[in-house]
Parts: sequence; structure tokens; C-alpha cells
Amino acid sequence: MRVKNKKVVCLLGGVLLVILSASSVFAQGDVEGSKDHPLISRYAGSYIEAYNVVEWDEYILPLGKMKDGKLTKSQKIEGKVYKICYVCPANHTVLQVAKNYELALKNSAFEILFSGTGQELSEGDISGEDIWSKAFPWPRSIDYFEIGPHPKQRHFSAKLSRPEGDVYISLWIGAWDERPKVRLDVIETKPMETGLVTVAANAEVFRSDISKTGHVAIYGIYFDTGKADVKPESEPVLKEIAKLLQQNPKLNLYVVGHTDNVGSLDSNMKLSQSRAEAVVKVLVSKYGVDAKRLKSYGVGPLSPVASNETEEGRAKNRRVELVEQ
Repeated sequence: MRVKNKKVVCLLGGVLLVILSASSVFAQGDVEGSKDHPLISRYAGSYIEAYNVVEWDEYILPLGKMKDGKLTKSQKIEGKVYKICYVCPANHTVLQVAKNYELALKNSAFEILFSGTGQELSEGDISGEDIWSKAFPWPRSIDYFEIGPHPKQRHFSAKLSRPEGDVYISLWIGAWDERPKVRLDVIETKPMETGLVTVAANAEVFRSDISKTGHVAIYGIYFDTGKADVKPESEPVLKEIAKLLQQNPKLNLYVVGHTDNVGSLDSNMKLSQSRAEAVVKVLVSKYGVDAKRLKSYGVGPLSPVASNETEEGRAKNRRVELVEQ
């Protein structure tokens, strides 16, 4: 199908496509190694002036106006951070670019969390560069335009909820040398890479925690997303659980599965039960634990230890607990 001089917004398989004209999505002049994020395209005719990707970092997402030099509301996000700076065609306005992005977001699975003008966000009497360097950290060597208290500038914060991890965007549209420019930051939430520093699982620590609180949270038992098969890298922790039971012959345990709140309650309850049963099965079949000493239960997301609003919190909630019977 050929599209000519039309604006089309569509959502396919969770991927946001913004097709703003019949011209090529990819323009000449992109900085080497750069590319559009797969969830949201560039404004047609734009080119990428600056580009940076960090595998895991912290990001402060603006969710409110500025007051006394500070954001009245914001959210700290952790994950993979993309920062893309676009230069738009010279014959287009900031408002035109902003409205196209806004329409695309509203017609997709993204939820707009906050929008505002440069004047509202910088209060008109404070250096926008100083304020926004906190919300938009960016290497000095490629600062591309000063974000300041200009009423024509526009900002959007938005969120895409998805099972594999939420995606947030911070979108700023301004102008420099009479050309609109776009700063698109995309944050894909995910847990920080772990295992770079290891501390061996210890049966004595498990016993100490159970003695003090009646339970211990175990984070070294691994499963694929949405599945209940215990992965091989769980072996060190499973060995220590078996050792704990061998050293304490009178100790009987509930093995309790926990999940985050992504997905339906019913599916999470079933998943947590299946994972608890899988752990018991491995302890009995591979490590010789008496099946009478273990009982499996799943409570899904009903007993969180952290907020499910961040990926870090959800990672803490996905766990197996050993509870003394």
C-alpha cells in the first residue's frame, strides 16, 4: 500500500509507528551508529544529531511543573536509557512537530503522564539549562540546544505498560536556528545486571533468618518469564536449602512462591503455585529431601516487599520464601 501526503498512526504488536509523510523515515546526516528507537519513529525529514545508549542507569522523569527551581512531581526510573536528538525540517514549527507526536501517543498504547510548556517548566526566571541538566543529563560535548523558559517549547512524559517491562519516554520539542529540534529519551525498565559480585548462599544465614523472623526470602532460584521450570543456575542455592534441612532435621518448611503484579491475579497465583511446587520437586528428586518436610504454596502478588511501580521493586517481589511450619 502506498501512502502519499497523509499522516498515519498505528500500533502493531506493541510497536508504535509514527508515519508522518510519504518521505523516507531515515534522513541523510544521522550521526554515525545512531538509529530510531523501535517503539517511536522520528518526525519525517528529521536527522539524528546526537545519540547515546546506556545499558542501565537512573533517570528522573518530570511529572509536574517547576516551583522554586524544582520539579513539583517526578519519578525515578531505572533501566536501559536511550537519548536521541533530532533536527527537524526548517519549514516546520515546534507546535506542528509537538502536535504530531502528541497525536501519535494518544492513538497508541502509550499513556501521557504529563505535558507542559517550557515557560511552565522553567518558571520564566530560572536558567532552563541548569534546571534541566538534572532531568536531562547529557554530555556537555553534545549539548545541542538550551532548554529554557520559552512558551513555544513543549514537553511530554508518557508510559507504555507491557509484561516484559514498562517503557517511559520523555519528549522535549524546542527550536534552534529557526529549526525545530526534538530530544527523545526512552527508558526501558529492567533490573540491573547482577552476578558481577557474588556471595555464596549460606545455610547458616537461612537458619539465622528463619530463627529471627520465621521466614527467609530466597532470590537465587531462577525461572524464565512466565514459566515454572527451575533453571540450572539455581543449583548453588538449592544445595544450601538441602544442607539447611540436613543440618536441622526437625525443621519443616513451607515453600512459598511470590510474583510481581504484572499480568492478571489469577495467572500470577497459578504461576507462583507452580514455581513453589517445582522447587519442592527438585529438592526431593535431586537432593534427597523428605517430601513430608515440605509443603508448597503460591500467593502471587499478595505479599509484596517493595513497590511494583518500578522494575527494581518488581524484581524484589519475584521470589521464593522458606517459611517455618
